[in-house]
Amino acid sequence: MYEAIYIVLGCLFVKHWYIDFVDQDAEEVAAKGTYLKWAGIRHSLKHGVGTLLMLMVCSIGFYVSLFLALVDFILHYHIDWTKMNFGNRDITTPQFWNHLGLDQLAHYIVYLFIVWCLF
Repeated sequence: MYEAIYIVLGCLFVKHWYIDFVDQDAEEVAAKGTYLKWAGIRHSLKHGVGTLLMLMVCSIGFYVSLFLALVDFILHYHIDWTKMNFGNRDITTPQFWNHLGLDQLAHYIVYLFIVWCLF
């Protein structure tokens, strides 16, 4: 069972890195602070779709995967919106890096919750 947990977490971590740091474009970054702006929704939707695909690859049932992907989409959107509206945006300050780290921690706690739901 532990192997399955590590595989699911690993897949979610790789998905998160790719969508948040490789695939995210400037329009998505700019839009995340405006509630319900399409580009911000699109960014979080990519996370939800990525989670769905990762869970399906890990042989999790479709409806469970879909539900947990929806949870990831909704929580990712609100975590990012919160960071953009209450976090520091000046990369030269320690506060920016603290807030970025807190944002990433919140996303990883969501992944731990997903794994807890599964196992």
